[in-house]
Amino acid sequence: MLLGAHEAHELNELLLGCTNSIQSMALFLNQAQDPELREMISRHYAVHVQDYNMKVEFATNRHGSRDQLNVPQLTMTPGMPTPGTYTPVQPQVKLTGLDDRGIATSYLLTLKRSGREYAWSAFECSTVQLRVFLEDAFRMCSHQAYEVWNYMVRKGWYMMATAPDQTLQTMGQMYREVPYHEPMSVYR
Repeated sequence: MLLGAHEAHELNELLLGCTNSIQSMALFLNQAQDPELREMISRHYAVHVQDYNMKVEFATNRHGSRDQLNVPQLTMTPGMPTPGTYTPVQPQVKLTGLDDRGIATSYLLTLKRSGREYAWSAFECSTVQLRVFLEDAFRMCSHQAYEVWNYMVRKGWYMMATAPDQTLQTMGQMYREVPYHEPMSVYR
């Protein structure tokens, strides 16, 4: 498979990021105390290794990857998660390891950054097979980030506030739906 120079450079950056993610996850698994957090990261770990290996195949194999990324299902619970009691946080300037909150925060931010990079790279990609893979990798990060976010909200580690009614009312007054289900019919 021939890659454009810009695609090869994007792929290199994504490989570096994925190397960092996998190594961070290995540390997180070693340090996490909460069984729920450890189990969640453990479930996510295999697909990150698969993601990395597929990128290596794209970088080294003229045929790209013959694999398809195992994108986890997006499991959404109805309504917003109920936040726990919010616990204040203050960065520590000297530490020997991360607590569960630090692990979850670092992991969530890693997933968000990776997701943005995958989306951006997909927009810049002209090789169809690689573009589809990058779109799948974005969905992987998005689904996993949602799970970590939900966990953090329930623990009181991530601020979650609903929009005030006044904000929603103002938006409702400002925007109107398009009255056509088939907008091209107005051109016939």
